Amino acid sequence: MDDLKKLVREVPDFPKKGIVFKDITPLFQNPMGLKGAVEAISNHYKNKTVDIVVGAEARGFILAPTIAFNLGAGFTPIRKPGKLPYEKISMSYALEYGTDMLEIHKDGIKKGQQVLMVDDLLATGGTMSACCKLVESLGGNIVGCAFLIELTFLNGKKALNKYDVFSLIEY
Repeated sequence: MDDLKKLVREVPDFPKKGIVFKDITPLFQNPMGLKGAVEAISNHYKNKTVDIVVGAEARGFILAPTIAFNLGAGFTPIRKPGKLPYEKISMSYALEYGTDMLEIHKDGIKKGQQVLMVDDLLATGGTMSACCKLVESLGGNIVGCAFLIELTFLNGKKALNKYDVFSLIEY
């Protein structure tokens, strides 16, 4: 994973002063980096039943469909409000300063489906926790939460402690 970690660019003071943003664009631009990341996450779940992979907006959309393809599963997006055209359900969740909302189509998950949750980054766990609640409210069973990067110092796994959490790169 050290080879993949070398492909993550650090951008200081983005999106605001004091934050060092982990930019995964160079990893995605590198064919072996992208392939390695997708295969490593897919391989972690290859012996589990996964019916559908859910990707969280926005960079989760890059990883989730390719992982779904590798696992022979479908893909469902979870998006910010106003982006999904069909009947949907919503979930509010807390941010550091305020709240945000996520939505999923009502038919995005069928009762009893085995669901793998995917996003690019695990920070505090708030976004993924809200995503999991949306999926479970539709009757989905979470088989795991997979991330390209985990910022371990923010303790995001604590918010997801009832799930199998897999992170490829840790900081």
